[in-house]
Amino acid sequence: MNETFFQDKYPAGLAKTIDMTQYQSVVDVFDSFIAKYAANPAFTCLGQTITYSDLEAKSAAFAAYLQNETSLKPGDRIAVQLPNVLQYPIVVFGAMRAGMTVVNTNPLYTEREMEHQFNDSGAKALVVLANMAAKAERILAKTGIETVIVTEVGDMHSTVKRVLINNVLKYVKKEVESFNIPGFVSLRKALSLGQGKSFTTPEIKLDDVAVLQYTGGTTGVAKGAMLTHGNLIANMLQCDGLFAMALNKGKETAIAPLPLYHIYAFTVHCMVLLQTGNHSVLIPNPRDIPGFIKILQNTKFSCFVGLNTLFVALCNNDIFKGLDFSGLKLTISGGMALTKDAADQWKKVTNCDIAEGFGMTETSPVVSFNPPGYIKLGTIGLPVASTACKTIDDNGNDLPMGESGELCVKGPQVMKGYWQRPEATAETISADGWLKTGDIAVISDDGYMKIVDRKKDMIIVSGFNVFPNEVEDEISAHPDVLEAAAIGIPDPKSSEVVKVFVVASNKDLTEADVKKWARERLTAYKIPKFVEFRDELPKTNVGKILRRELRDEELAKIKA
Repeated sequence: MNETFFQDKYPAGLAKTIDMTQYQSVVDVFDSFIAKYAANPAFTCLGQTITYSDLEAKSAAFAAYLQNETSLKPGDRIAVQLPNVLQYPIVVFGAMRAGMTVVNTNPLYTEREMEHQFNDSGAKALVVLANMAAKAERILAKTGIETVIVTEVGDMHSTVKRVLINNVLKYVKKEVESFNIPGFVSLRKALSLGQGKSFTTPEIKLDDVAVLQYTGGTTGVAKGAMLTHGNLIANMLQCDGLFAMALNKGKETAIAPLPLYHIYAFTVHCMVLLQTGNHSVLIPNPRDIPGFIKILQNTKFSCFVGLNTLFVALCNNDIFKGLDFSGLKLTISGGMALTKDAADQWKKVTNCDIAEGFGMTETSPVVSFNPPGYIKLGTIGLPVASTACKTIDDNGNDLPMGESGELCVKGPQVMKGYWQRPEATAETISADGWLKTGDIAVISDDGYMKIVDRKKDMIIVSGFNVFPNEVEDEISAHPDVLEAAAIGIPDPKSSEVVKVFVVASNKDLTEADVKKWARERLTAYKIPKFVEFRDELPKTNVGKILRRELRDEELAKIKA
């Protein structure tokens, strides 16, 4: 494929390239938007709002604490294990202003996963929610962490509400296990100690690592993607031009149900929307659909950031269907494939099209996006500005337009590499800068791309390739199906056969019903041979269905 840039396909007025000379670091970006939007609301959580000015003052206090009250030095790694609470942006920007590298850590990690990530990253400090502190206590002695800062959910609220929230979680809901970490400091005390003290942001270069963002680990040992200040700024600028087609600066309110420690939500809410002076409403627990919808009832929002499983769950709720969506201008989808049925439901309920994008941890994360007003459902859109894409065959040869192959990406948002894993880096990024995504894609003549599926998830039935996304998309379109996941299981005759796991909204739905539906829509070898009904499907904390977990369960049954 000779032509790898598709920006000539862009709608008129959309910039084809980005200017990387505007900023020197993420801290430089922070300083610029704080100066412009000081009085604007930045984040709201559980009814409490902090302005851009508040974010500046509190993150400055945290930076001063780190430099004056701890032994941490610029470049040291600080693990941040927080859900969507106001403390997250305060801590992350404070750490960056002090010159530290942030290690985003999933609050739902097991002790084994925490120990691996802390040791692999060489983290010297940890900021953790009290709800997870007991888990941390049990593994800290096996790590190099010297400084531990603990915060409670209500810590950024007024005194009365703070005490109420924290006591309910601890004594009524029993969500906070007792812990005893020697020498730990509360975040409130850390901010108090740092308040009024000075700090110095060291010289930071675009190539310096800002964030160690660990891959999900669903395909092996979790690796830390080194995302530099330049990577994050590049992706911010790439997304900014696209979002600006629907959103105005300083006037929008976005719903943030996806965790900020995940690079998708981090880039959208902590980079793009902050840089444009907009407001994000944080949802600490999006799985609590009634609680989530109660927040939406009291919020006039113009932007919604989600993914397929969340769209389905909300659209099947009668109260959600009755909300006021008159202000909704942009709905963004990423993290997993968007099914046509979910997109159609969302459009019917909200009267807003979903703009699907594609990305991965290693690309900070956005590679492509459907420009608002120019959405092509079923595609992942056009490559973002200054980004080249191509597809290759199993031998690494470039493929012509229209042929499916592994998608490769080249651009300023591509990671520096995997932390302390040069061999893994070399396997993923070629010497001339092309990153292999591990996804099978087709690039059309108009530049729009479509992900066929993950390369490793492909099902082989009698020599024919079956892509789980296609099977799931068709099964999910059944009016009585909420979710579906397809995997391949071993078969002596055909190598593999398709098995589909279904979450149904109608308890009377049968295996025969599902197969009949599939026979009317799929080629014979793609029709599920087995159907299993479940109350729910295993998912990551971001909501992505874990096909591998389902596959591992099936293989264990066979071995038994």
